[in-house]
Amino acid sequence: MACPICEKPTETAFRPFCSKRCADIDLSKWFSGSYAIPADQPEDAEELDQALRAAEEKKPH
Repeated sequence: MACPICEKPTETAFRPFCSKRCADIDLSKWFSGSYAIPADQPEDAEELDQALRAAEEKKPH
């Protein structure tokens, strides 16, 4: 299997990557939102946020 970042063969210690460097590059892509899937309907996110806030308010503190 090839490293998804640089295409070199993977190393067992860093699988599915070839090195810590490539694993860190992938992690930074997750943190920066590069792997995010854009929503077609942003209002869905707003509805979800409202539902989550309503559920939090109903929780006993």
